[in-house]
Amino acid sequence: MNIYESTISLLERGLDFSSTKGKVISQNIANVDTPNYKSKHVSFKQMMHEAQSKPINAYRTNKLHFDFASRVSKPGIANYTNFKYRQDGNGVDMDKEQADLAANQIYYNALVDRLNSKFNSLQNVIKGGR
Repeated sequence: MNIYESTISLLERGLDFSSTKGKVISQNIANVDTPNYKSKHVSFKQMMHEAQSKPINAYRTNKLHFDFASRVSKPGIANYTNFKYRQDGNGVDMDKEQADLAANQIYYNALVDRLNSKFNSLQNVIKGGR
């Protein structure tokens, strides 16, 4: 019996998304003084759209059953190609990047807290409520 399997896997995917977003934001901040560097972003909407457009396959016992499958997808990373924030062609807005980094950190911490509470409740069940 899988009590928390789907919840934990969804939280894990959220952590993967947040981690990728944090890496992209850090890369943007690191290249704030690089001429002609274009800012990158991680698009959850793009990732969701790609996941929805893919067919779902599964083992079917009857030809009348729907096709099902779960696919792990990576968050889509895209560039702001036409955006220039400064005269040297750099597209990094430091204030925006720092705000995005703070929001992403709050999101990541919320996911970790939720995951910890799931594991604590499982540990409580294993110990018999002691």
